[in-house]
Parts: sequence; structure tokens; C-alpha cells
Amino acid sequence: MSFTPASAFIPFSPPQIGPEEEHELLEALRSGWITTGPRVRAFEAATAAVAGATHGVATFSCTDAMLVALAAFGVGPGDEVITTPYTFISTAQVILHRGARPVFVDVDPRTFNIDPARIEAAITPRTRGIMPVHFAGQVCDMDAILAIARRHGLFVIEDAAHAFGATHNGHPVGTLGDVACFSFYATKNITTAEGGMAVTSDADLAQRMRVLSMYGISDAREIWQKRYTRAGNIHYDVQELGYKCNMTDLCAALGLVQLRRMDAIAAARRSYAAIYDEAFADLPVTTPHVAPYAGHAWHLYPLLLDLDRISLSRDEVVLRLKECNVGTSVMFTPLHLFSYFQREMGFNEGDFPVAEDLFSRVVCLPMSPALGEERIRKVAETVVHVVTEGAR
Repeated sequence: MSFTPASAFIPFSPPQIGPEEEHELLEALRSGWITTGPRVRAFEAATAAVAGATHGVATFSCTDAMLVALAAFGVGPGDEVITTPYTFISTAQVILHRGARPVFVDVDPRTFNIDPARIEAAITPRTRGIMPVHFAGQVCDMDAILAIARRHGLFVIEDAAHAFGATHNGHPVGTLGDVACFSFYATKNITTAEGGMAVTSDADLAQRMRVLSMYGISDAREIWQKRYTRAGNIHYDVQELGYKCNMTDLCAALGLVQLRRMDAIAAARRSYAAIYDEAFADLPVTTPHVAPYAGHAWHLYPLLLDLDRISLSRDEVVLRLKECNVGTSVMFTPLHLFSYFQREMGFNEGDFPVAEDLFSRVVCLPMSPALGEERIRKVAETVVHVVTEGAR
């Protein structure tokens, strides 16, 4: 059967932005209040409700959300926080920026997520908490992780950058650990262009994160909104050393519209995953394993190549897909392979073999609802063509 490449390039993850977002953004611009204000508060409340939490603290990125969460727990020099090397650099960077040390634990080869069976061996007297990463939108084995955390008196901050809308045994991410941190970056399932949020049901923890996200100023959001009005006060107090990482009302305006379309977005991603699963059933590849406890958010579709049965390397497959007008990504380079971590922390290739093996074989395929089913089917057809041609 002859194959014809896509007539135009299919991008990996374009945002789905339409007239509703344009209208809400224009309304925010015309409101006279474009930084942190009423739309941010509304977005915090709506996001927390979706996540099953009682409090949301909006930030300018998921990185910021994780940073203020660590700061709220008082993480600092001499402390250790357990996480995975199979993640984006920000997960480890926020630990390092607090003066603490990230301790990596290898991953489960089926889920790409931190392997709970390896966690307790990494705990020391310096360990303060665990930061599991819900890779691709699949929730970690939180029952096992939370049991370990309880036994050792550790906090759990979930890096849920990929997992907004995901569930664990029917419970939404946001009700599991002490804090869950979401990303609303341009490529995420729900976008605010740039943005993140920490959600929790601990009122004191939420208030501490709010203070830390606005310079350490007490009641900063109320003070700033009223400062230049008739009700304003020229005086305020700085309680502690904080950060500047608040979300703007312009970003929140986008998020509020995206939340209204969340069910449709999630349904589209599920249907695209099903299309891929069916198309690749007979190929020398492994389609994503979904754990029985996981309600997958399908932020990514990580396809694993069986390199023993394909004559091409992973990078060659990526290049051939690009030549056929299909954009892909490879996520993630295990952190211990970066020169910084090898130079500063003494890591070497081979330290986390499962993570390294997954990275050498993974190709992440387009999943954005902005693409539509026709282009997703074209992606599937192209993958079948490239992999079949490369089969041994």
C-alpha cells in the first residue's frame, strides 16, 4: 500500500485557542486590572475544585509552584528530597535552589514513574520529603508512596505538571499528597500561556505559599489590589524572604475559558490515545501501559520502540517522522546525564539504567486536540510506515 506524507507539517503540541479565549483576554485587558486580581482568584477557586482541593495558589509556572511549596515546608541547606531522574530539569532545580539535595530513584519500566520499591533504600536522616512526578499524565503508585511517607514522617509534593485532570483510584490529583503542583504552559492540556498552581487542602500551608509567592508580604494580594484605590493603605509588612512568582489576570482569563472546555479536551486526548493504540498493535513497539489505579490525563503518548526488532535508532525514527512532516518529542533526558549533575553531584551514565533505557527508546507523539482526528490518524499512518520500513 502506497504512503503519502502529510501535505503540511503536523506540529507536536499546538495550543487550542479560539474566539472564547480571545474574548475573555480582551475583557481582561479592558478591565483596567491586568496583573494578579479577581480573575486569578476565580481561576484558583475553579482549579482547586476540579482537583478536589480547597485551596489554590496560582503562580507563573509549575516550577514556581514547586519552589514555594518546598519553601513552605522549610526545606533548606542540608536537607534531601527524593524524586526521579526521569523528569524535566525544574523538578530538581527547585530543590537545589532551596539549598537542598535531590536524591534520585529509578523508575518503573512500565509507567516511567518513580519506583516505590526503591524509595525506602534512598531515605536517610536528612530526607524531608518525596516529590513524585506523574509522567505523561499517568499518576504514580500513590498508595505505596504515601504509605512510605507516613512511616518516615515525610511530606509529599506531587509534580503534577502533566497530570491536571488525572485520577488515582477515582480520586483526582490534588487530593493525594500534601500539595499538588500543576503546569498550564502552552503545551499542556489546559493552558494559560505561562502559569502554574499549587493546590492543597491545608489552609495554613496555602496561606504560607501565597505569602511566599508575593515577596513574603502579608496579605500581599489584597494590599496590591487596593493600594492605588481610595481604600488603599501605604503600609505593609514583609514577614519573610519570599519570591515574585504570581500569575496575572491575563493568564487567568485564558485558563478560565480552558477549564470550561476541559471535559471535551480530555475526551479528545483519550480518543487519540485509542487511535494510536489500535494502529500500533502489530508493530515492534510498546504502547503506553496504564496502571489499574490510574485515570490517565494523556498529556503525552510515549511510544517505546523495540530496538532489537527495528534497524533504526530512536533518533533516526524521529528524523524520518520529521521528514514525513510529523513533529515529535523525546521526554525526558534523565537528569543524571546532564553535565551539571555529573560535575556538581557526581552522577554518571549507568546510575539509573531503567530511566536510560526508556529514554533511548521513547518517541512522544502529537496529542493536542487542536490538531483534530484527521491529522492524528495521519500521524498514526506515518508512524506505521516509518517503523514498518525500519523493521528487521
